[in-house]
Amino acid sequence: QVQLVESGGGLVESGGSLRLSCAASGRTFSGYTIGWFRQAPGKEREGVSCISSSDGSTYYADSVKGRFTISRDNAKNTVYLQMKSLKPEDTAVYYCAADHRELCVLYGSEYDYWGQGTQVTVSS
Repeated sequence: QVQLVESGGGLVESGGSLRLSCAASGRTFSGYTIGWFRQAPGKEREGVSCISSSDGSTYYADSVKGRFTISRDNAKNTVYLQMKSLKPEDTAVYYCAADHRELCVLYGSEYDYWGQGTQVTVSS
């Protein structure tokens, strides 16, 4: 089992940057694929990015490709989401999720463990 805690959210102006962190407990963190998801008010949860446990391969939603970068530091049991060129439409609660799988997917139903979320607000 793994527990996840997100941090790094906040209020930023359009065009600004934030770095989200997802800190995980557990000694087998490296065996988990981690995904970032977001949910804006009144909208369905959206997969943003993920990084696999097997080879560190990454995947991005089209809406964030070229602006967001996911990375992981297994020694620190942490996954990061660097967000640049933020837009008002990026405003949402961001969640990280973990699953003991090798391949990276952006289907939330495939992930067993979730954090509590961190709010990101981008002002225009």
